[in-house]
Amino acid sequence: MRTEEALSATGAGLWTWDNATGLVTLDAHAAHLLGVTPETAPRSPRTTDLTLQGNAVRSHLHAVDYVTFQGIVTLALTEHTPAEATMRVVDRDGKVIRTVRTLVRPLRATHAEISGPGSPESTTRIVGLLYEVPEPVGAALDEEAAAGPPAPAHAAASPSAPSDWDWRRNREAFLLDAGRALSEAYTTADVLRVASSLAMPGFAPDVLTLYALEGERLRPLGPLGHEAGGGAGAGAAERPVRRDQAHPAAEAGRTGRALYLLDPDEYARRYPELLAGESGGGEGGGPHSRAYLPLIVAGSPIGVWAVAFGRPVAFTPDERAVLTTVARMLAQALSRATLNESERELTAGLQRTMRPARKPVIPGMELAARYIPTGGGLQVGGDWYDVIPLPSGRTALVIGDVQGHDVRAAGIMGQLRIALRAYASEGHHPDAVLARASRFLYGMSGASSLGELRPRTGTGEGEGSGAPPPGPGAATATTAVTGPESPGDAEAEADHPRFATCLYIEVDPATGTLDIARAGHPDPAVQLPDGPMLVRPTAGGLPLGIDPDSDYPTTRLVLEPGERLLMCTDGLIETGGHDLETGWTRIREVVEEHTGGEGSGGEGPGGPGDLEALADALVEGVLGPRGARVPGPLADRHSAHADDIALLLLAPGPSPAGAAPDGGSVSSRRSVLTIAQAEPDRIAEARHQLRDLLHDWADEDQVDGAVLMLSEMLTNVLVHTDGDAVLVAEITGPPDVRTLRVQVLDHSDELPHRRSPGEMASSGRGLVLLEMLADRWGVDPRGEGKCIWFEIRERHGGGGRDGDGPTPPGAVLSEEQASELFGGDPA
Repeated sequence: MRTEEALSATGAGLWTWDNATGLVTLDAHAAHLLGVTPETAPRSPRTTDLTLQGNAVRSHLHAVDYVTFQGIVTLALTEHTPAEATMRVVDRDGKVIRTVRTLVRPLRATHAEISGPGSPESTTRIVGLLYEVPEPVGAALDEEAAAGPPAPAHAAASPSAPSDWDWRRNREAFLLDAGRALSEAYTTADVLRVASSLAMPGFAPDVLTLYALEGERLRPLGPLGHEAGGGAGAGAAERPVRRDQAHPAAEAGRTGRALYLLDPDEYARRYPELLAGESGGGEGGGPHSRAYLPLIVAGSPIGVWAVAFGRPVAFTPDERAVLTTVARMLAQALSRATLNESERELTAGLQRTMRPARKPVIPGMELAARYIPTGGGLQVGGDWYDVIPLPSGRTALVIGDVQGHDVRAAGIMGQLRIALRAYASEGHHPDAVLARASRFLYGMSGASSLGELRPRTGTGEGEGSGAPPPGPGAATATTAVTGPESPGDAEAEADHPRFATCLYIEVDPATGTLDIARAGHPDPAVQLPDGPMLVRPTAGGLPLGIDPDSDYPTTRLVLEPGERLLMCTDGLIETGGHDLETGWTRIREVVEEHTGGEGSGGEGPGGPGDLEALADALVEGVLGPRGARVPGPLADRHSAHADDIALLLLAPGPSPAGAAPDGGSVSSRRSVLTIAQAEPDRIAEARHQLRDLLHDWADEDQVDGAVLMLSEMLTNVLVHTDGDAVLVAEITGPPDVRTLRVQVLDHSDELPHRRSPGEMASSGRGLVLLEMLADRWGVDPRGEGKCIWFEIRERHGGGGRDGDGPTPPGAVLSEEQASELFGGDPA
């Protein structure tokens, strides 16, 4: 049996409501049950179904029942379950003609609908069966049946008459529904969508038009609703209207009073020049009765709401009260939507101004950048990044975060970014750039914030407190962002200075050298060619603006071919309730999943496409596929750490695959670190960095031996020389035959000598350790200074001694070796 035959046998109609478009499709029987005739609604192409706007269907339903039905459907959409409701169908005069029952079920949205804008409700269709109920169901329906059928809504009636009671219930339900919908409207488009769906049984406009006041003109936001007979004078509504023009909308906006035109004769008598450009009125296809209501906010008009009816309307006091109430709600919704759009426009402008004007480019290297504002407030804050060409031919990468997430933070950030760019362009070294920027920020006062740029309407203190807010066409952006200001705001801001964290890296594209200065900012991270990501500890100073005399030591690293550098603000690390440890773990998991891709040149990570994909993956790993913050282990910190995200990724450009120019092995991992004489505590960082480099080394005993030898070599340089120590550690060779080479360079020409330390000696064991634990080692004089180095070949199958044979190189010490090393009993 076909579906049509089954529906015909049961006397049921089929209907579909698409919340995304607001269109309702009815089959012939459903249209009959709802009182919709083919003359009042167009047919769907190639079918006998009728398709019409949602407000045209709502005008045939009792307002009280529709509000109840809407609540049931909202729950069904949320839980994705069927729902059932009973509704009364009314005619144009508000008289109940039948009672119908509908069984509806939401249809799951398609992938295209899900990826589009809007909530799940707005992208879900509802399909339902509609059939007539012989008798009213429910106490309310029984009460109405006992009271008798209501009279027309606009007919005169005593306050106690049943028809008047039913009209008031309709009105209250309609206003409740309209108020709820308008309170949820966030944009002007949302307001227009809600306004187009406004319809009340017995009092449903055929055409609605919203005008926004812009200077001396009323600009139509568009004719809304289902036009009766295809006319309704829409053509006149499509043109702007001058405020001094002889036009009903201009008159309502100019005087601030509602204007009601009962019939076409009155309209023609008062505005003959307008009627000449329209089709005939009344039943001939054009509007019969019209109303123009000013939209007023805080005593000032911001627009006009025009409604037109294709039939005579008396505009009784009750009907005028309904129109006036809706106009007030529309005015508030339109003003709020315009304010929101002004804020978003200002936010977008600030973001464009405070980021590089063009996509940053570094010759010979690939770069990807992202800035994601937080989901709340003005979506603008103190995070920023910058790429600065330097006079030396190098390029500076800057990323930072000003304390706070407000307009003042954004203003300070803009000024600090300009100052950093100026200092860098003068050719100063990274430490000098940050030192000057710190003094600059320390000297800034509260007058530096954008709050001081508020427009003033007078010179007296507190002036303008009683002035009304501007309308949608006025310049509301600055007022919307800054908010009200008390006389003590500037002094309070000056008493609470802001600080900023910053990471400044000077990049030499020719050699991959990175000179890094850090001011309280998270350390950078480097992804090695074969996938692992290591956080590179760097020397740093206090955040900018705290101490004007703070120093910022410089750390030098080398970015090898195939490696990728990651710089970010704490928003990428901590958003979602993470701390530094769990946040870096989350980032490391995402980065290590992207170990290569197209454009990498066969050398692991790298290439423009792969770098952009990694940037998108990092943002998605924090925000999720739909922008919702992914919760972390500390759920109570989820909302507190919804911070902005700034991200920079850097990788050397693709290089030809193959052997090194000198015919040697190509390095697969490399780490470079400088330890100054005044920073002996950084030897621990070097040990951790070497362990990270050997994270997948097969023999743990060899890892311990390498870390011990490195510690001895670095300590020897810092104790016995007057210069800094430069560590270079690299792993070469294929995965099954890898070799670790560690070099420590210094500027002293004095070569180390092997000694025989006594039992109580506190030094002299460094070279003994190298000879016992390394496969190869040596001391190479350089033009200025020397290089002490050792190599270890990876051993598979575990460590320790093999039976009674000799201890292999790189293994743990035997008892005899320990006795020689420590000069006595190894115990």
